[in-house]
Amino acid sequence: MNEYAVVTAPRTVRIERLVKGPIERVWAYLTESDKRGTWFASGDMELRVGGRVNLTWRNSELSADRQPVPERFKKYEGNQMAGRVTRCDPPKFLSFAWGDDVENSSEATFELTPQGSDVLLVVTHTRLTDRSQMISVSGGWHIHLDILADRLAGREPLNFWSSFVRLEGAYDKRTPAD
Repeated sequence: MNEYAVVTAPRTVRIERLVKGPIERVWAYLTESDKRGTWFASGDMELRVGGRVNLTWRNSELSADRQPVPERFKKYEGNQMAGRVTRCDPPKFLSFAWGDDVENSSEATFELTPQGSDVLLVVTHTRLTDRSQMISVSGGWHIHLDILADRLAGREPLNFWSSFVRLEGAYDKRTPAD
């Protein structure tokens, strides 16, 4: 399994993590606001096709290591996104569009597959606008999934923003030119 996100098609990135299960627990961390807010973003999610998704990011609060938010990212603290569920098959499959215009928004898909006592979690993000967004989304999913893996394993995660800045450079080198 590759630790880094990979480009699998134009404007599409995919990243995998093997996380501590069982699958129902991982599903709860994807779908329940209080659990999702410990690794990604909190907010309501109606678990049905067409259901509303409302997410609020507080990345600086995802670990006990509370370093200052880099100036260029301050505008993203408390950032909100509304979207729509496009597929929901508990506890194995969830997709949502990042906006109300489902056909023209980017879409994140989560696939969960039991692997013994662990779960293979695959995130595929499609319809990204350009290379810059692919770099940002890849780095974001990378650190968010690392934080999720830490939470599920009972470990304290690293600071989101310092990890993201480090990963941004790595993904700039790894992501093909447009």
